[in-house]
Amino acid sequence: MPVPLAFEEIGAGAPLLLLHGLYGASSNWRRIAKSLSDRHRVLSVDLRNHGASPWAATMTYAEMAGDVAALIDRLGLDAPAVLGHSMGGKVAMTLALTDASRVGRLIVVDIAPVSYGDRFSSYTQAMRGVDAVHATSRDEIRRVLLQTIPEDRTVGFLMTNLVRQGEQYDWRINLMALSASMGTLGAFPAELQGLRYDGPVSVIDGERSDYISDDDRPLFLSHFPRARFTTIADAGHWLHADQPEAFVAAVRVALED
Repeated sequence: MPVPLAFEEIGAGAPLLLLHGLYGASSNWRRIAKSLSDRHRVLSVDLRNHGASPWAATMTYAEMAGDVAALIDRLGLDAPAVLGHSMGGKVAMTLALTDASRVGRLIVVDIAPVSYGDRFSSYTQAMRGVDAVHATSRDEIRRVLLQTIPEDRTVGFLMTNLVRQGEQYDWRINLMALSASMGTLGAFPAELQGLRYDGPVSVIDGERSDYISDDDRPLFLSHFPRARFTTIADAGHWLHADQPEAFVAAVRVALED
């Protein structure tokens, strides 16, 4: 059963959906959305269990792609461009491979149609280990997270999910569902093997990221025969934050090519 996804909207023109990655939200994409809104109606989506969207006990890629398809239908969009980063990229690929008529063009950002090892369970565990309800400040929560996650930038990103509810702090992300789904989220659905999407596809990765390797290109082309590849110099996995201007330029090329 699809959940009704929340989203932020800006601009006018051909529709473009932005799908965030794990622990992300539409709010993380506001700068990119604003930059692209001069030519496009940009809809930054909160995927299930993230941001302002409803929570659900499960979050397979088929379910999340179904959520996005339902949003496209609800808004009456005609084959919008769909851009997905990391987990959102797998959602976008799943949607294109299983429901091609709903996707006008596909932009996959720093993720491949492969299964990855568990990179993020420790983040979820660290967030669940914080007694956010009884914390007296955001700095207190930050200090607790830094004890197990030593990267200040990563902690800052995770804390974008911390919200104030009355006199208490809490997480707006469904940590229990993420913990239960981590193996599924790291994988790429086996049922997609052999499926193809013949529309235009752009794959954008970061030079300093290890999420896409040269060995992944034949697999991309087996699913997406029209795929073109672009690498953003001096950018890691969060390339839209590392090099926003270069990223926007690459997306413009992908949208107009």
